[in-house]
Amino acid sequence: MNVADYLRREFSYNAWANQETLNAIEAAGDRDTRSLQLMSHIFAAERLWLERLKQQPQSVPVWPQMALQQCREEAADLEHLWHEYLELATAGDISQTIAYKNSKGEAYNGAIIDILTHVVMHSSYHRGQVASHMRESGHIPAYTDYIHAIRQGTVK
Repeated sequence: MNVADYLRREFSYNAWANQETLNAIEAAGDRDTRSLQLMSHIFAAERLWLERLKQQPQSVPVWPQMALQQCREEAADLEHLWHEYLELATAGDISQTIAYKNSKGEAYNGAIIDILTHVVMHSSYHRGQVASHMRESGHIPAYTDYIHAIRQGTVK
């Protein structure tokens, strides 16, 4: 498996884990504002990084507040957009460096592969926060372990 294919697999997992987490929030009664806050941030950050990769201006705030249905719509849109972006990626493309500005306007340079890895890890980090919050609130969080997705055949 080449690096570009590996990243496509990682983003497939990421999209699945986001959906599983939204399903758990819905099952908990859709009143968990902290979990929705974190999921809204995940989707905003994914969109921001995609815009940075495409050298587009920032279109959303870093910490928006979305309702569950808005999160579902954003998740579906982002899954499609990331798939489209990654289908065009090759090993040569992802080793390139791009210039971007963070949400504070600070300029940086970063390798595309590092940015793509960050997106998946950042989302996993915040899904872990959602799981912890749900447990503390007496709800059952989604089981989003990567190996679970592989065993279930969800990610190929």
